[in-house]
Amino acid sequence: MAIHIHDSARGELVPFQPLVSGVVSMYVCGPTVQGVPHVGHLRSALVYDLWRRWFEFSGFKVTIVRNVTDIDDKILEKAASETESGNSITWREVAYKYEREFDRAYDSLGLQAVNLAPRATESISEMIVLIAKLIERGHAYQATDGSADVYFDTASFPEYGQLTRQKLADMADAEDADPRGKKDPRDFTLWKSHKASEPADAAWDSPWGRGRPGWHIECSAMSTRFLGEQFDIHGGGLDLRFPHHENELAQSTAAGYPFANYWMHNGLVNVASQKMSKSLNNFVLATDFLNKSDRLVLRYFLSSAHYRSVLELSDALVAESASAFSRVTGFLLRASRKLGLTQLPEPGSFNDLPESFIAAMNDDLSVPEAIAVIHETVRLGNTALDSGDTETVSSNLKFVITMLEVLGLNPANEKSEGQAESALDHLVKQLISERNQARASKDFARSDEIRSQLADAGIALEDSGTETTWSFK
Repeated sequence: MAIHIHDSARGELVPFQPLVSGVVSMYVCGPTVQGVPHVGHLRSALVYDLWRRWFEFSGFKVTIVRNVTDIDDKILEKAASETESGNSITWREVAYKYEREFDRAYDSLGLQAVNLAPRATESISEMIVLIAKLIERGHAYQATDGSADVYFDTASFPEYGQLTRQKLADMADAEDADPRGKKDPRDFTLWKSHKASEPADAAWDSPWGRGRPGWHIECSAMSTRFLGEQFDIHGGGLDLRFPHHENELAQSTAAGYPFANYWMHNGLVNVASQKMSKSLNNFVLATDFLNKSDRLVLRYFLSSAHYRSVLELSDALVAESASAFSRVTGFLLRASRKLGLTQLPEPGSFNDLPESFIAAMNDDLSVPEAIAVIHETVRLGNTALDSGDTETVSSNLKFVITMLEVLGLNPANEKSEGQAESALDHLVKQLISERNQARASKDFARSDEIRSQLADAGIALEDSGTETTWSFK
């Protein structure tokens, strides 16, 4: 069964054909490190972590590049603002500070490290070469006001708008050039003149004068630098599709690069049915989200909606995910106890996955359907436990562990305080935590259900003051 991808450029589901057999090259737009990450950043990063896991489990060798935009108007403004407040800090320190915040958040969610995470400031020379090539080919020009600004000439490129299926004439009124020296308001920045109010080291020499790159040119230069002029997949959030990705595609193809074969875009996160954004002040910080529950529960929750759809964020939906995931971990406990295991079995290979799970993942990474397969396998496993069918229990346990491994949800991989603990201990403590939350909210039915679930697995709980301990019966 071939893996099918919804290609945003074509607007349809298509079979994935890599440029090189058995190899996947993927570029993902990463963060602009001007502040702390929020849940939307976590979801986007998780989507491409899941894609990578599935490609690798399917036998591909994957190279994934996720950039870091470490020079930007907002980064400079942040540094200036903090310095004015008495906390003297450079723009480079701001960028590095928040880059580390993103790294910690990714690690806390259990994301695999990407192969390369290049910073924009490390590829300035490549950007200058690309801009010069665009000027030479007649697709870019230096500002008409004599400044060092350089713009992409959208009118020179008839294919502009192909990614989002728009026509240039419909994007804006082509009136007089704006005061910044553009020929057309729809032209976009490739190189920005240095301003006297900005730090001296926030600019680089170029043939057009000192300045710094525009946002869009960064990704074109970095993706082709590290993956070549043609690569398999370009991914990012749906909000980047226009203008960022449209501009990337235009300037890259205008420079003569075949560029990305497939475009992927993940859906956004809503809070109370509104898009989560800093402008609406309704965003949830990654640190606050990661404190809500066990990280496997949170990873399960973020995976619960199809990656291209909107994900609604609420405490109630996170609690539903905790309850659903506890049914899976409850089966792992019961099955392990029944089979006399002191730790969970090792996950299997691709051939140890149910066909329905493979079909779901091959269908444009339909994780919600894959999760449904996990729950159906758990249900059949519990039925086998009740009837004493240990052979079916053993095979279903292997199925479930392998599927969880694919999704990064295998409890056996969890660590506590830097030391590996038994997976069973992690599972029990996760259920105890959920039970404590249920008791605190006076949901005694759920609390009793968890105690009963653990008892069925041969686990006894003992409540002492504010602490709950467990032991085998």
